[in-house]
Amino acid sequence: MTIEHRIRFIAGTFILASLALAVWVNINFLWFTAFVGANLLQSSLTKWCLMEDILRKLEKKEGGSCCCCGGEPKP
Repeated sequence: MTIEHRIRFIAGTFILASLALAVWVNINFLWFTAFVGANLLQSSLTKWCLMEDILRKLEKKEGGSCCCCGGEPKP
């Protein structure tokens, strides 16, 4: 899975989770939905995404190996 796919997966999960929390826990969780949407908008305009930086650092910390390519490091 590429970093772009991971970012989309994480953003979608955050949005759906915050909507569910807004319905079943507290309406103020919609602020988190707005925060995720604002970050998506900002990253489309500036071409910079904090989640991408976080995922790249986590990938380096884990050794950069890929479970789907036989443990070979990614180029």
